[in-house]
Amino acid sequence: MSIALATHDLVKNFGGLRATDHVSLTVHTGARHALIGPNGAGKTTLINLLTGVLTPSQGSITLEGETITRLSQHARVRRGLVRTFQINQLFADMSPLQSLCLAVSERHQQGRDWWRVAGADKEHVDEAADILARFGLRDVMTQQTRFLPYGKQRLLEIALAIACKPRVLLLDEPAAGVPEEERHEIIDILADLPKDVTVVLIEHDMDLVFSFADRISVLVNGALLTEGGVDEIARDPQVRAVYLGESGHD
Repeated sequence: MSIALATHDLVKNFGGLRATDHVSLTVHTGARHALIGPNGAGKTTLINLLTGVLTPSQGSITLEGETITRLSQHARVRRGLVRTFQINQLFADMSPLQSLCLAVSERHQQGRDWWRVAGADKEHVDEAADILARFGLRDVMTQQTRFLPYGKQRLLEIALAIACKPRVLLLDEPAAGVPEEERHEIIDILADLPKDVTVVLIEHDMDLVFSFADRISVLVNGALLTEGGVDEIARDPQVRAVYLGESGHD
């Protein structure tokens, strides 16, 4: 099985604080891989290292065998490593269609001229509309994003990530803050993500993790505590003590 994303001996120090402690992580191509851990475990720091927001103090990161440790965020996206955020990063005054056209145009390196492209390049507009349809957003595609229900906004952020044609998609708590009645849309979309896209899910909702993931890594105090299949992690007494027990999951 080929490796989509890997870290080797990854360390991040903030002064005297070690936020990431010699993490070696392997994510196989096509996997649905969840990263869990209690608050303060270092999950966000690790994701920021993977995506280039932070530079590691030590160690390396590879994407499909290519070392990307020192690449910029933009360069990593170009190579197929794309993320969503725990808090939406959307253009509130734009419509979903405009936002998707911008993402598609940027992927074709025409982002600076996107208004002309969105109006003139039918292929880009059709691709954007098709993605919106797949994410259940076609009926709201001309509304301003600020007026969309929060669950629709979360779906739009995932749609924008898919428009970048990721090979590895990092989902940072995609269901965070979504009302219960809207969560089923998020869960259904996650289940229907393209199988050729490797997905790393960072999530606190253990029911969602267990229904989605085929492999789970557990981070505690910046270090990798353990990893394994869903059943293995659910039964692991260390995991139950430091994380699942804390969340009240039986």
